[in-house]
Amino acid sequence: MSFLRLAVICAGLLLGWQIVVLLTGAPPYILPGPLRVATAFVAKWEALWQHAWITIVEIIAGLVIGSVFGASSALIMMASRSLKRWMLPVLVMSQAIPVFALAPLLVLWLGYGMGSKITMAVLIIFFPVTAAFYDGLRTTEPEWLELARVMNASPVAILYHIRVPAALPAFASGLRVATAVAPIGAIVGEWVGSSAGLGFYMLHANARMQ
Repeated sequence: MSFLRLAVICAGLLLGWQIVVLLTGAPPYILPGPLRVATAFVAKWEALWQHAWITIVEIIAGLVIGSVFGASSALIMMASRSLKRWMLPVLVMSQAIPVFALAPLLVLWLGYGMGSKITMAVLIIFFPVTAAFYDGLRTTEPEWLELARVMNASPVAILYHIRVPAALPAFASGLRVATAVAPIGAIVGEWVGSSAGLGFYMLHANARMQ
């Protein structure tokens, strides 16, 4: 039933897309129809794959590194109140800086290779993972914590045996958000400066009005 619902939704979106193309009369290089997109996808499959695998590697690397740093930061803030007082304001203030504005600087500092794009993805992924995991660690059931203290469990044991397992659903929620935004960081980095990747290929096709 879920597959049928998904098929109906996809068919409806494609139909709506085609209707918009017909009603607006936009040129193909501005708003191509779904059939034209599918034809171009088949015709240029090899070139698309050559650029796509680079972007996929950047996304996966950024997702892994950003998730590890985010989870580690949440654990550090939970384990040490003094470090939390220093780290939490920095994390909050970092969100006031548009990450996309840093893309040109990252390209200048790290070059046109994968490093700048992976760093861009890491910066976008880091905060949602850190915030979600830290909230999960902080909102552990008080009854569980009280029971552990009654049993003379150490703070480290409470953290790793009670708080971390209880916070895994929150971590998964943050990871789901990070997975959705990771491609944005990689592709925006490729737009700013790159010699390969889907973002580069998009700009190349746009310059040729394709």
